[in-house]
Amino acid sequence: MILDEYPVKSITKLGGLFSFGPWGDEVITITGQTLTLNDIEHRILRPIWNDPRTHYAVNCASLGCPNLQTQAFTADNTEALLESAANTFVNSSKGASISGNTITLSSIYEWFEADFVQDGGALKHMAKYRLILPVSMARSNTITIGT
Repeated sequence: MILDEYPVKSITKLGGLFSFGPWGDEVITITGQTLTLNDIEHRILRPIWNDPRTHYAVNCASLGCPNLQTQAFTADNTEALLESAANTFVNSSKGASISGNTITLSSIYEWFEADFVQDGGALKHMAKYRLILPVSMARSNTITIGT
């Protein structure tokens, strides 16, 4: 998709005249079923895997989103790539930023709140990956989600 339109400054420049990006465009047909990027993410990957780490691997590629992976996912490397992506995002300022007694979490944790319930919610999920928990984070008076 990107290569077909190369060079392109942003993925949001792709797609139809009235769309913001290509997520609703039909991109592939499998056994007669035409799929969009949204279909692949929200009707296939998320429900089948039921793993909140998919949000660190499949995303819109904007500045506030998790980094895109540098390699393709395979049966042999998926677990390692998901773990790496979770660690990278949760420990970045894009995942959680701290200012005084306020923690601001990425909007991903609001948009897909239900996906993190199995881990006890976004904060408990993040605690599994956060390398250092600053004292200010542990004593936070305010938690906001979204920037």
